[in-house]
This record gives sequence, C-alpha cells and structure tokens, in this order.
Amino acid sequence: MLRSAMQPADLRRLSSAQLNELCSELREAILDAVGVQGGHLGSNLGIVELTVALHRVFDSPHDVLLFDTGHQAYAHKMLTGRLDDFATLRTTDGLSGYPCQDESEHDWIENSHASTALSYAHGLATAFGKDEANTRKVVAVVGDGSMTGGMAFEGLNNLGHADANVTIVLNDNGRSYAPTVSRLGDSLARLRVNPTFVRSQSRMEKLIGEVPLVGREVERALDAAKAAVREMWEPTSFFENLGVRYTGPFDGHDIDGLEHALRNAAEIDGPVVVHVRTDKGRGYAPAENDPVKKMHDTGPFKVDPKPGAADDPPRGKYTAAFSEAIVKAGERVPEVVALTAAMPDSTGLLPFANRFPDRAYDVGIAEQHAVTMAAGMAMGGLRPIVAIYSSFLTRAIDQINLDVGLHRLPVIFAVDRAGVTGPDGPSAHGVLDMVLLSKVPGMTMLAPSSYEEVGVMLDEALEITDGPVAIRWPRTSARMVGEAEVGTGLRARKVQAGERVCLLAVGKMVEAVELAAAILRADDVEATVYDVRCIKPLDAEMLADAGSHEIVVTIEDGLAAGGVGSCIAAELAEADQAPRVRIMGLPDTYIRHGDPDELLAELGLDAAGIAAEVRRWI
Repeated sequence: MLRSAMQPADLRRLSSAQLNELCSELREAILDAVGVQGGHLGSNLGIVELTVALHRVFDSPHDVLLFDTGHQAYAHKMLTGRLDDFATLRTTDGLSGYPCQDESEHDWIENSHASTALSYAHGLATAFGKDEANTRKVVAVVGDGSMTGGMAFEGLNNLGHADANVTIVLNDNGRSYAPTVSRLGDSLARLRVNPTFVRSQSRMEKLIGEVPLVGREVERALDAAKAAVREMWEPTSFFENLGVRYTGPFDGHDIDGLEHALRNAAEIDGPVVVHVRTDKGRGYAPAENDPVKKMHDTGPFKVDPKPGAADDPPRGKYTAAFSEAIVKAGERVPEVVALTAAMPDSTGLLPFANRFPDRAYDVGIAEQHAVTMAAGMAMGGLRPIVAIYSSFLTRAIDQINLDVGLHRLPVIFAVDRAGVTGPDGPSAHGVLDMVLLSKVPGMTMLAPSSYEEVGVMLDEALEITDGPVAIRWPRTSARMVGEAEVGTGLRARKVQAGERVCLLAVGKMVEAVELAAAILRADDVEATVYDVRCIKPLDAEMLADAGSHEIVVTIEDGLAAGGVGSCIAAELAEADQAPRVRIMGLPDTYIRHGDPDELLAELGLDAAGIAAEVRRWI
C-alpha cells in the first residue's frame, strides 16, 4: 500500500481496508528508519492516521499544512514523495528530521521549536484573505506539548480576535491541553460544527436579533442557555471564550471519523479547533509502555529497548556528568532547585527529580516562563538551576538579560546541546549561546572540556551570588581526564607551552586543538595551548601570556562573529605590541544536519583543519 501512495492524491483512491494496511506499513517504515538512525519515534507513531486523513481532506500544497512541532512530520514526508529517501532520515546529505523547504513544496516551515504554527497560520490566512478568489485553506497541526508554550496562546488569541480562517488540529496525545467530555458532550460537540446546524443557527440568531423590542432579550436568553449547556456537558469553553470554535474530541486513529470532522471544520468561517486524541507510540509496545516520554526520541536500536531505557543519559556524556553533579549539589545545598522546559530526561534532571521530587519543576515548553520563574526563585533565596538546550535558550534571551541579569540574580543556566549538535539540523544547532550570553552584563560563562570539569564548574557556579552563571556543553561524548587536567576557579588552564603561536580553545574544541598541536609539532611548530574554561570574564593571565606570541588563534564551536574569539581579539588589540589574532569558529550561516564530527571537519574545525589554518597563517 505504501508504494501505491507516493503522493497525497494517491490516498483518495484507497478503500478503508487499504488505508488501514497503509497505516501499518507507515509505522513499520518509521520503526525501520528510527531503529537505524535514531529520531522522534513516539510522536510519529501516534499521528499516522491523522496525517493520512489530513492529506485525504486537504489538497497539499495548494492547502497549507503546518506541523507544530516539526518532529511530527515523518508520515507526512513519506506521503509527499520522499518514501524512497526515508531510510536516509537525519543522516548527512539525507532527509531532515523536520519539514524542510529544500526537500518538498509540501513543507512550508522548518521548525524544531514548538508553539509557532498558529502564528504562521494567522499570517498565511491573512495574506490569502486579501485575494477575494482565494480557495486555499490553512491547517495548523499543534499538540505534542506545543500548547504548553505561551506563543501558541498568543497566536490563538489573535486568531480568534481576527476571525481568521484557520483549521487548528489539536493532536492531544497526553502532552497538551486535554479537556474531557461525556458521551452526550461529544455528540453536542459534533453537532456544533455540522455545517447544516451552523448555518441554521446563524440564520435563527439573525432573525431573532431583528425582532423589534424583544429580539435582543431573546438573543441574550439564547446565549445564556447555550452557555449553560456547555457548562453542564462540556469543559469550560476555553477556546470559544477566545473566539475560536471548538469541536471534539475525536478518535485520532479512526480515519473515517477524522475525515468527517475535518471536512466539516473546513467549511466553517473563522478559526476552529478539531480536538483529536491520539496514542503516542501507538503500535510499538516499548513506546506505548514507556511511562516517561513514550519513546518521544531515541537513539538507534536493533531490539526492543527496555521501556524508559533512554531516560538516563549514558555514561560518558557531558549531560551525564551534569546529572551526577546536580544530585550531589542538591544533597549539599538544600536551596538548590532545578527547572526544565519539558526536557527533564534529555537534560539529565530525572535523577535529581527522583531524589528531590519537591525541588524539580517542569514548566512545559515555556522557556521564557522558566527563566523568569527562576528569577523569582532566586529573589526568594533559592538557588535555581535552569537545564535547557542551547537552541531553546535563545527563545528566552530577553528574560535572561532583563529579568535575571538586570537584577544580578544568581541563576545558573545548564546549557546543553551547545555547538553543532548533528542530525536535527539548523533549528537545533546551538550556535548563538556564547554570542548572546557573553553580552549580558554580570554574566559568568564557563565551558567544560571534559567530564570531570562539569562538576567542578557547577560547584564554582554555586559560589557566585552576585549574578547569573552559564555552563555550556555539547551533545557529544565527554573525554575522561586525570586531576592534573582539570582547572579551578575562573582561570584558564595552560595545557602546554610553545613559542610563536598561541592556541586558545573553548570547551570541546580543546581535544581537537591538542591533536592539532601534535600535528604542528611534526612541522617544528611548538604552539602554546590553553583551555580557556572561563569565557566571561576572560582570564587576565591567559590574555597576557597570549599577547606575548606573534600569532594568537582562537577556536570555538559557536559563531565566530561576535563570539569568544571576538572578545579575546578586542582585549588583545589594546596591548602595546598587539599580536595578530585569527578567529576560528562557525560561519554566519545555517548549518545543515549531519554527523557533528563530519560537519565540524567540513568547516575546518577538526584537528587537521585547525593545523592547516595555523600553518597557512604562519
């Protein structure tokens, strides 16, 4: 069946029995690809029938389908001409793990970040509405946690206010707004978006309103009666209070029922929510039985993993080092609390939450709220640690700058997935954190180069009480080092002494720079090497030593423009005998997905590339 449904139009020729077989094959294909490459599993297994129904009812790409977040789009990719390439999912030069405009005209937005689709939808509906002959429809598929983000509610509020023609499909898989209704309430909800009922109701309300003298009173009584019915049989009409018609919930695995609901909703003028209930991880027992995240995301696997096996970070990762360190910090400092924006497992906070359940807070996909909540906690005498991905931290830079930094509050940011993260692509690479955080007044910023450095730096951060601290580390494995290779305080660590050239490496780049120095030694170039460790404030002794060299090369896995190297160059430019400073970092461009080591090598940020650049400058 999957081979017979390579484009959305093919789906409309299939019978119900064929559609069910198609859904089984889609799930098999998802399992096969994710089993080899890793990826987002649970969400995609749960949205298969809904995706099929969407493509049978709406005419993509004429009609716009927006997936929020984009990690729900695996079935969509296969049904829009990308089945033959699906095995390359998340590989270098293969398919992206998210919608991608370069791949298909069916993909309108590229997003790993949540809660954005309703705003895109409002804008598109507004643009299409300027054309009186417009027949295009806009559909926003939200859920899987995206309704915990404030931006989604901002979009929802404005959609209702503008009465924009948008169909909002709420994929409720237990990770989003989930009202419950009785069987009668379900029937009433279906009735209220039946086109015949809606048209009849509108005509009746218009006629009543035109009756002289008593019309307005009858209209008010009718509104009151409808409100009473809603309160009796349904949850508080949150959506309708915002001007958005609500219908559902519907069985997200019943294609016929979904099609009926979607077709009815598409005929309604103005915004309408179609509330769909799906089972995250459906069809794969280990995902269905995973109590924490339904195998939301996973690395490669060949056999059924033990449910919850991916919850604890594997030994040897920077995240695992943080996981150990924060539990120890919590035992030692009772004021320590931890916050996360829907990532308690991936950021390594689950062991802390298990050990201190009343001191761990998951606020959902609400990074801005998490940061300002942490500010309030710090004002109240607690020591909050915000565990967050680098790419998601940038969503809350205003709060970091003005709610935390301006008030000089001792909030610690544990910045995970910094630098080139790999298979999840441009929206997931953590390339901006050093540029942005190093500009926050009073911010202290640290970058560990080994497993052992993480705990040392967290302890140091807890000693700082006059402003925020950020500790940033990559997704990749951390090397294990001896005590002599671990720094202290806010000082840089001198790895080796040399002559003409001084190499200043940040975080994970230290290992590559040490290898580059060995390559240069073979060319009779003895380079001084520093592990910068403290990005802000920069170590004055390191700067003084670096300034005595002919050439200084800075190496970082963040943007070169405006990053650590730029700060070092500015400091060294003040010297009487200023050295030549060369900055090596990431380019000012969107970096594609792929293996992180391969991507860094392409960008000249591996040992061979660094050595070659140093030789060229010499």
